[in-house]
Amino acid sequence: MEQVELRFDHASRAARTHTNLSAIRQGSAGLWVAGDETATFEHLTWLGDHFGDQRTYPLADYVDLPAGPEDEADIEGLARANGYLWLVGSHSLKRKKVKSKDPDKAADRLATVVREENRFILTRLPLHDETPGPGTILSGRDNLTTHLRGDRHLAPFLELPGKDNGLDVEGIAVVSERIYLGLRGPVLRGWAVLLELRLEEAGRSRLRLREPYRKHFLNLGGLGVRDLCPDGDSLLILAGPTMDLDGPVRVVRWRPGTRQGVVPEGELETVIELPHGVKCDHPEGLALLADGRLMVVYDSPSPARFTPAGGVLADVFTV
Repeated sequence: MEQVELRFDHASRAARTHTNLSAIRQGSAGLWVAGDETATFEHLTWLGDHFGDQRTYPLADYVDLPAGPEDEADIEGLARANGYLWLVGSHSLKRKKVKSKDPDKAADRLATVVREENRFILTRLPLHDETPGPGTILSGRDNLTTHLRGDRHLAPFLELPGKDNGLDVEGIAVVSERIYLGLRGPVLRGWAVLLELRLEEAGRSRLRLREPYRKHFLNLGGLGVRDLCPDGDSLLILAGPTMDLDGPVRVVRWRPGTRQGVVPEGELETVIELPHGVKCDHPEGLALLADGRLMVVYDSPSPARFTPAGGVLADVFTV
């Protein structure tokens, strides 16, 4: 394993983007990255010994966000394919955290569930020389969860917060015209869920489903999907806990076929077991680099990952 520095500017460090990295993809000259606490995405350029020269892109400059430009979008996945950059929100509800400094209100906070509309987005932005342009979006009344309300597997989980095994999108991969979304939750009796979509433009910068979505159930041993990335005709799946646990975490390879349905454990290949910390260093984003190595970024990085120059260390694995 090697490590490489991702160096962020003062504004992103102040927004804690570098401690909440949730998605990553390689571009032609660097990396596209996103955190899950803002409504922006970032580009870092390779400078010879680190990734830096950060540029921040407010998502609202490119699509109409349902809740406006300031509310977080909880971006959990990035994909780059066919001249487009894709970004997906978690599509999850949020239960308020308990604050240790105010234990008397803990029960009330645990009973409070919040819906934030900017989380319910799937966007596609054209790239011209690695510069994004005005894009299209699936959101609002036609967002993904609208199509899941009659689903016999997923509908019961739409009213549960993501951290409670409710619906929680945490990865996206685009292969040809197929858009795969990996779900951290729900996990159904140990089986993780991937959704396969085909989209089309619907006018006025909108996207819509071109045909009914498909479901794939993968035996990941009780783990959910924390990220996805394509590898030729295969998908690499970052598999980790769906609930508030540290591990285990591993990368698994799956070769999608022409049918939907259950994918037994024998059709999955474990590529690598990943390290993780205790209440820190949670593998959250996965990218396949041009040289075939895997880059992993971490949510809640440990102090050892921070650099004096204001960066954070990602891991690079040879597999």
